[in-house]
Amino acid sequence: MNVLTHFLAGWALSLPPDLERRDRALIVFASVAPDLDAVVLVGDLARGRALDDCVLFATYHHVLGHNILFAALTVFGCVLLARRKALVGGLSLLAIHLHFLCDIVGSRGPDGSQWAIPYLLPFSKAWNPAVGWQWALNAWPNIVFTIALLALALYAAWTRGCSPVGLFSERADRALVSTLRHRFGNPHQRLVTRS
Repeated sequence: MNVLTHFLAGWALSLPPDLERRDRALIVFASVAPDLDAVVLVGDLARGRALDDCVLFATYHHVLGHNILFAALTVFGCVLLARRKALVGGLSLLAIHLHFLCDIVGSRGPDGSQWAIPYLLPFSKAWNPAVGWQWALNAWPNIVFTIALLALALYAAWTRGCSPVGLFSERADRALVSTLRHRFGNPHQRLVTRS
């Protein structure tokens, strides 16, 4: 799936508990971290390869960052940096596995190639989960899922006063929340007037 979808999925997982900005950011990082293995694309492009001939990308993307060792190291790093260690550890583990699941079901390439996840690497090559019905990266289920996650993020910004934008800029986050509340009203005032 698209990295934006993974980002929004991580954000959605960070919503239920009352977490600080840093802990939310760690969960979101865990959700997008497996795609760091796409950095090998830079090596392909530096060698002058066309986008449809990226050998390093085809060989290592969905391999280096999409396995149990990478997941364990990512979660360990998130726990080390977190304030609420157990909660962030559990949600980071869930986020990275949600990334794997989303890639298994929704990352078929435009040429019909399918991505399997070499889950047990580097310990074993025995299990590479994949589904025969994997839909294309730009298929409607991915688009609907991304739109739903975006709607959830905007709803959370309106009702809870924080959005994914806040991971990058608190000022921009306040502006977004203010804009939503100006347009749709303050959700807290609505609750008070209904009581």
